[in-house]
Amino acid sequence: MEIFAEKFDLLIGELVKWAPKLVGAILVLLIGLWVIGGLTKLLQKVLRRSGFDEGTIPFLSSLANVLMKVMLVLSIAGMVGIETTSFIALIGMAGLAIGMALQGTLGHFASGVMILLFKPYKVGDLISMQDQLGHVEEIQVFNTIIKTLENKRVIIPNGIATSGLITNLSSHEFLRVDLNVAMPYEEDFDKVQGIIMEAIKNTPKVLSDPAPYVEIEKYNENNILLAVRPHATCEDYWDVYFGVYKNVKAALGKHNIKVAYPKREITMAGNGQLVKG
Repeated sequence: MEIFAEKFDLLIGELVKWAPKLVGAILVLLIGLWVIGGLTKLLQKVLRRSGFDEGTIPFLSSLANVLMKVMLVLSIAGMVGIETTSFIALIGMAGLAIGMALQGTLGHFASGVMILLFKPYKVGDLISMQDQLGHVEEIQVFNTIIKTLENKRVIIPNGIATSGLITNLSSHEFLRVDLNVAMPYEEDFDKVQGIIMEAIKNTPKVLSDPAPYVEIEKYNENNILLAVRPHATCEDYWDVYFGVYKNVKAALGKHNIKVAYPKREITMAGNGQLVKG
């Protein structure tokens, strides 16, 4: 019993000695968490006023919140007498080991941060990336989700996304729709040009400004290739693409303009032999 009493007195003494530090640490923890919450909300307001994308703000504020809480825990550990140098070294070694194991994943994370900060594209944009064409459905920390025009969901790791060319088709108000029509050599260009221009004007959602145009692109072996260039908004691109082709085909047929196709002429020479031309 005497040994038990001594141990109990020693425990009470240690508690009394540690009580002020423990109470102070609890108070610092509560006040620190309150301050961090306020700073996180303030950061969100500052980011919104600075024009940051709404998809970026939660990620950046959460990251700042975690970092501030880690600093708060380290400060409290120092207050209660825990050797923070060893603690920090242990965290550093653990972080290095985890980083080595997740090297590729951390690379995707870093690329995700760069995408969110510099915004080469944002949610809703029509982009061409890694041979994939579609609308950006979601930008995650590690991946970018694209909904293709075939309604497929493509998940591209951010590290791969930023390692190649990115074409953002939504960066301007309108897009030029590049179409081609093959015209036979025997047809009159001015006549065909007028027919195609009329077909373009009768196609819904084609923009009048910039004005569409039809010109000769090049001379092929069997036909003249015409460049047909209407313009459309990003949302209406494919409606215009398919609509103009449909109307041009109907208009050419209405005016008895035959579609150009490869052909070979055969004539009879004077000696009775066939000559291919």
